[in-house]
Amino acid sequence: MRKIFEIGGIVAAAVLVAFGVAAIVMGVNGRSTVQSSLKLEEIVGSSDMTPAAITAEAKQAKLATFQVPSLSVAGKPINSGDRARAFAGYMRIHTLEATGGLTYAQMGLYQAKPGAPAKFTDGHGGTNDTTYAAIDPKTKQPLDNAARNLWVTETALTTALNTSYMAEQLSLFGIVVGIALLLSGIGFAILAIGGALRADTTLGFMTKWSKKSIPARAIPIA
Repeated sequence: MRKIFEIGGIVAAAVLVAFGVAAIVMGVNGRSTVQSSLKLEEIVGSSDMTPAAITAEAKQAKLATFQVPSLSVAGKPINSGDRARAFAGYMRIHTLEATGGLTYAQMGLYQAKPGAPAKFTDGHGGTNDTTYAAIDPKTKQPLDNAARNLWVTETALTTALNTSYMAEQLSLFGIVVGIALLLSGIGFAILAIGGALRADTTLGFMTKWSKKSIPARAIPIA
């Protein structure tokens, strides 16, 4: 029975080591894939993509709320998840500047025609009322709000960049888990091969310890 436990311990250690190595390889490959994909896009941060510069721009544009990235990517290639996330943050502020601080849900569907009453517009040239929408002379249909379309494009790009960041973080997590499994497997193998799991070794140690710890008592004679 003891031999079965020792063999089981070795098998369990081998499985842990195998899973650990596999997790590390997958994590490294995933991280490399993310960074290679970002490099192919050849994205470089613009000169205003620093916390100080973008804050000044946002205040000048009178944006009510905006979140400034903590990482500067001005003039730097976007080749990692952290830089991709920062670039996405700067893109959002640029888009808010272009839309007058309005998000997608706050903008009108159509471009408002000149002279449209303010109460029927979003305050920045958009409207949801077709009565006050500008008409395309060719199609005779209301013109789409260009600012709203810009927001759709920005959302698609920033989502892709943020996904790259998330994928890189998951890859790093896989590497950490793989190292933990690898170390656990090696430790388990040492215990199993070294005989630390043997019952006689454990019991023998406990017996010796108990004999040394419990003093002999004198038996009184009546």
